Amino acid sequence: MNAEQLELLATAEAAASHSYSPYSKFAVGAAIRWSDGAVNSGTNVENLSYGLTLCAERSAVVAGVGSGQRKWQEIAIWVAAEQLAYPCGACLQVLNEFADENCHVILGGKGQEPVLKLLTDFLPNPFTADLG
Repeated sequence: MNAEQLELLATAEAAASHSYSPYSKFAVGAAIRWSDGAVNSGTNVENLSYGLTLCAERSAVVAGVGSGQRKWQEIAIWVAAEQLAYPCGACLQVLNEFADENCHVILGGKGQEPVLKLLTDFLPNPFTADLG
C-alpha cells in the first residue's frame, strides 16, 4: 500500500469520528478518490427506521457526485472496530455505477492491517444495462 492510499484510509478514519450510529454503535467512515484526484469523505448515518440508514460508502459517493464527480479510482473504508467491514451489496452496486477501471478498495479498522482489493473482487458480475 502506498502513502496516498494510507492517507486516504486516514481520511476515512477521520470521517468515522462523525458517524451517527446510536443504534448499532458501529461507526464507519469512507474516503473516495476520484479520477481527477479530488477526495470526498462520508460516514454512516443511521435512522430509527433501519431501511433509511445511509452507509459511509454511499455518503462519500453522493458528496462527490454532488460536486460534479463521475468516476472514482480508490475508496478507503474504515470501521471503528477490531474487525474489517466489507461494503454491502447496495454500496457495491452504487460504487460500480461510478467506477473507473481497476478501482481499488482499501479496508481498515482498529488494530487491523489494511487490506487492498479490487472492486471486482467483491462484485465480479455487477448489474448493468445498455441504455443506449
